[in-house]
This record gives sequence, structure tokens and C-alpha cells, in this order.
Amino acid sequence: MRIIAGTHKGARIFAPKGWDTRPTSDRAREAAFNLIGPVDGARVLDLYAGSGAMGLEALSRGAATVTFVEGERDAVRTIERNLDKLRLTGARVVHGDAIRFLGTDSGTYDLVLCDPPYERFDATALGRYLPARLTPDALVVIETSARDPEPELPLTLRTSRRYGAARITLFEP
Repeated sequence: MRIIAGTHKGARIFAPKGWDTRPTSDRAREAAFNLIGPVDGARVLDLYAGSGAMGLEALSRGAATVTFVEGERDAVRTIERNLDKLRLTGARVVHGDAIRFLGTDSGTYDLVLCDPPYERFDATALGRYLPARLTPDALVVIETSARDPEPELPLTLRTSRRYGAARITLFEP
């Protein structure tokens, strides 16, 4: 895995060992950021962060801050290791449940990246808490399995596209 663009373009990043984490492929990540557009100065929330690849990409492309939320201890260590390797600033790493974090966090975000384990994606729970965490011009990016139907959230669907085994769906308030 590598950073696709920005100040750390081409840098290799670590991925957690084992089968518990499924990092977003370079191709899907590049396609997602082509759909997202510029992220300069954005406050980003990376839910189910895994290796942190999506949030690291955002920081490399100029995001002001990224809050990484990940429930697996090994994945949290991998995110921290990647941040140290790349010497990126503006990051906060939270070890905890993504939905619980949304329910207790008081921050708002310009961009939310959400790549849950495909079999545990809970659109109802996400839809209950996510809208309150969004700025008026926010963008939400959800990665799901291409075999699954488009996710439904109480937000406006912007686009949904398939990239190999992944579906990238964008929503806005």
C-alpha cells in the first residue's frame, strides 16, 4: 500500500497483519479522492480506520486534521506507526467503537470516511448519529462491498460507483 498523491505521494504505508482488517485498495482510494476533490484545510473523520490509509491520504493531500477511530488494537498501533513514519501532524487516534464515538463526540467534520467491515455495516446506527457531526458542506464517503446494494443514510446521495470488489458511495447533508 502507498500514498497516492500529495506531499507524501508514493510513500509506502503499513497494514495490520491478519484478516481482521481489509485496507482500501490503492485503486479504490484514488477513485474515492477523485470523487471527493480537494481536501485542503478539511477536518476529517476516518471511521473504522483500519490501517489509516484513507485518513493518511487526506493528510497528505492537505487536510488540516484527521481523527482516526478504530476498534482493533493492532490496527490502532499500525495507524500510529504510519503517522510516525510519515511524520504527519494534525492527527488524533481514538481506540474505540465508531458508533459509540459518533454518539459522544461533539466535533463537526467536513469529510467523513467510513470503511466498516462489510459484514458489520450498520447504516441505521450510522444514520442516527452521523448527521449531527457534519458541517453544512460536508461529504460522507462509505465503502461497502460491490455485491451489496447502495447504502441508505438520511443524507442526500451524491453518487455511488463500483471499483472491483468495493462500492464507493458519497453522501452530503
